Amino acid sequence: MSKRVLTTESGAPVADNQNSASAGVGGPLLLQDQHLLEKLARFNRERIPERVVHARGSGAYGYFEVTDDVTGFTHADFLSAVGRRTGVFLRFSTVADSLGGADAVRDPRGFAVKFYTEEGNYDLVGNNTPVFFIKDPLKFPDFIHSQKRDPFTGRQEPDNVWDFWAHSPEATHQVTWLMGDRGIPASYRHMNGYGSHTYQWTNAEGEAFFVKYHFKTNQGVRSLSAEQAAELAGKDPASHQTDLLQAIERGVNPSWTLYVQIMPAAEAADYRFNPFDLTKVWPHRDFPLQRVGRLVLDRNPDNVFAEVEQAAFSPNNFVPGIGPSPDKMLQGRLFAYADAHRYRLGVNHTQLAVNAPRATTAQNYGRDGLMAANPQGRHARNYEPNSYDGPVETGRPLSAPLAVTGHTGTHEAPLHTKDDDFSQAGELYRLMSEEERRRLVANIAGGLSQVSRDDVIEKNLAHFHAADPEYGRRVAEAVRALRED
Repeated sequence: MSKRVLTTESGAPVADNQNSASAGVGGPLLLQDQHLLEKLARFNRERIPERVVHARGSGAYGYFEVTDDVTGFTHADFLSAVGRRTGVFLRFSTVADSLGGADAVRDPRGFAVKFYTEEGNYDLVGNNTPVFFIKDPLKFPDFIHSQKRDPFTGRQEPDNVWDFWAHSPEATHQVTWLMGDRGIPASYRHMNGYGSHTYQWTNAEGEAFFVKYHFKTNQGVRSLSAEQAAELAGKDPASHQTDLLQAIERGVNPSWTLYVQIMPAAEAADYRFNPFDLTKVWPHRDFPLQRVGRLVLDRNPDNVFAEVEQAAFSPNNFVPGIGPSPDKMLQGRLFAYADAHRYRLGVNHTQLAVNAPRATTAQNYGRDGLMAANPQGRHARNYEPNSYDGPVETGRPLSAPLAVTGHTGTHEAPLHTKDDDFSQAGELYRLMSEEERRRLVANIAGGLSQVSRDDVIEKNLAHFHAADPEYGRRVAEAVRALRED
């Protein structure tokens, strides 16, 4: 059986892939060696800008299967019948570290799901925590700068991390999550995923509901201690990638059960705290979990760069029956995520295989730009309306309209009766066992004791005191002990 012929990118056969063309034996190389120049030029361009956040990631394909009837709350087609299956791609990631960082670090994890539905792709972009550090997107660049490498030292600085948190009391709840036992998942398979934001569902009658998504791991939650994580990160920096890849290759397909919390839209205005605040959770006693379906991962990507690094998720990719809420952080991300991918991958990134619709076909008037591969043909027009049988609008909104009132301006969110930054952090602390509290305090003190400024330490301690007096006292004592050593 003859072997396939190696060619250049233009399809010409390559005569020699081991030796460059030179001016005589041992002479200088020749500019006319097209194969050498093409090979080196492509090599120089193999890397694209990494994501500013969520740079280090892993992913897999699978499916979502509906197990419970939710048609009373949404008319989304892919959720319309028990037993219905929809293809998915799920990307996991760390948030703050770079593409070359280790997996086993104390950091939130991204949990981004792309549903390839028959009404277009639906992207649900969340984390492995139900809350986040901030509630307004205007603060997001500053927050990420404080967590990334310092411009001078080139490393993450405790002074920067804790100084930002000192000036952002709303971060106390998420800090308590991050520094607790679930701060370092043992693997991507052994952690929950959350939509984190509040979203809107609309049923066939036009009734609107606000929802929160919870993906509960069916493998059980498992986490690492700081000591275990440090050892694992040194042995295998790609530990989470290794685990996910090998599990699926063995046929041990990880799965999650999707639940939602559902709030009738009319209840939002008078709820005791702002239900659109990303630093808050909805108590389950008020809004119990309702099961929706099961998400299963059963196929690894064939090429990590093409299918994981180039996977592009945007929370503004909705489908009929699902839409946004007034969640400020979500509203900011509706723009920021899509724009990040236009920068990294180009305006035509939606035509890449991992990002393109699979159960339907994209039909629009977008043309040209870098890497355009539009197959519309010579008679397709690039404007609308037209007289040439081009695609037309439906006139049917994807979701119910959001009510707005008042004057434009830079407003703080309206106050509800229990809109404070510390109650839920205290409740989370009091839910923990004594051993969990001990580890939480040790993790916080380990980082906070490295801060050089006393005023920054005191501001952070005040947040923990406000959450729970015992919580604050124990952190203060632990920080003092470490600084006196």
